[in-house]
Amino acid sequence: MQAIYDLVRDVPDFPRPGIMFKDITPLLADANAFAECIRALCDPWRGKGIGAVCGIESRGFIFGAAMAQSLNAGFVPLRKAGKLPPPVVGMDYGLEYGLDRLEIGTEALKPGERVLIVDDVLATGGTLDAGRRLVERLGAEVVGASVAIELRGLDGRARWVSDAPLHALVSY
Repeated sequence: MQAIYDLVRDVPDFPRPGIMFKDITPLLADANAFAECIRALCDPWRGKGIGAVCGIESRGFIFGAAMAQSLNAGFVPLRKAGKLPPPVVGMDYGLEYGLDRLEIGTEALKPGERVLIVDDVLATGGTLDAGRRLVERLGAEVVGASVAIELRGLDGRARWVSDAPLHALVSY
């Protein structure tokens, strides 16, 4: 996982003062490191019967789609408000720098389908929690969640109120 540490760039005061943004662009640009990252993100979920990977907009789409391919599962986007055609259900949530909303198509998941939720970074946990609640609202089973990066100082893991495992590759 050293490649992830080495290829994630800190950008201070983005998107607003006081935020230390973790830029994954260099990681994505390195084919070998990105492939290793996807393999490591998928390893805990192999053989778990994952039917769908739900990737959270927008960087979660990058990891989630690649993971879905690797796990032979479907990919379902969890989008920001107004980006999906109706009918949708949504969930409002708070982030470290404001409020937002996630939505999912009402027919995107089947009741009982085994789902993995994926995002790039776990910060305060609001986004991942909203994703979990949306999946559960459609009657699917959350098998777990994976993130490439966990920001420990923001204690986002505490908001993961599920018995399903939460897997992070690296922590800062």
